[in-house]
Amino acid sequence: MRYIILPLILMMITGMASMAQRTLSEGAVFYDVSVQTGSNQPQMADMFDGATAVLYLRGSLSRSELNSALGSTSTIFDHRNGSGLVLRDFGSQKLLIRMNRDNWADKNKKYEGIRFTSTGETKTIAGYSCEKAEAVLKDGTRFTVFYTREIVTENTEYDPQFKNLPGLALEYESIVGNLKVKYTASRISFDPVPMQKFEAPKAGSGYRELTYEESIRKNSGK
Repeated sequence: MRYIILPLILMMITGMASMAQRTLSEGAVFYDVSVQTGSNQPQMADMFDGATAVLYLRGSLSRSELNSALGSTSTIFDHRNGSGLVLRDFGSQKLLIRMNRDNWADKNKKYEGIRFTSTGETKTIAGYSCEKAEAVLKDGTRFTVFYTREIVTENTEYDPQFKNLPGLALEYESIVGNLKVKYTASRISFDPVPMQKFEAPKAGSGYRELTYEESIRKNSGK
């Protein structure tokens, strides 16, 4: 009899775990942004003073926004067809940069082979139980991330740095120049996201369009 009961108990436990886990196929994650280290570039540090970030998801579509007093940067990508764009809006400077799948891979190549190691530390963020992991990039760069297993994303390609993470990142560090910036989730919404969030600005909206290669040359000063 016990040979029958034991598998039933295991099935019940597995079923309860899957019921507790929620899939985020459409919705948004809102993050507060804070600078963790100083900088000899005050303007860059000021960019993150009071900044917020939002991750929007809808099927294969993702949009990551960083909003500050100085302006905003948004990255939109459709992993189904490999097309994407970056929008930079800083006052009078408004740029639109289109990307194809190769551009997207080049933009995120530093995350290839990223490894996550659990530390055993846990805490609650935005009402969800999170586990701490240490990430190591192929160049030796390290950062920490707290993620929850209570939510998984239908679109696992929304951010290459978290592609292999077994849950949703609710707090993580990012290196921007010589700044260490921390993103901490304040709330999660499962409400529908308008399709307009993932569309390019209409003609006449004031954006100057660059190719991905042109944006690389512009950033390098060449």
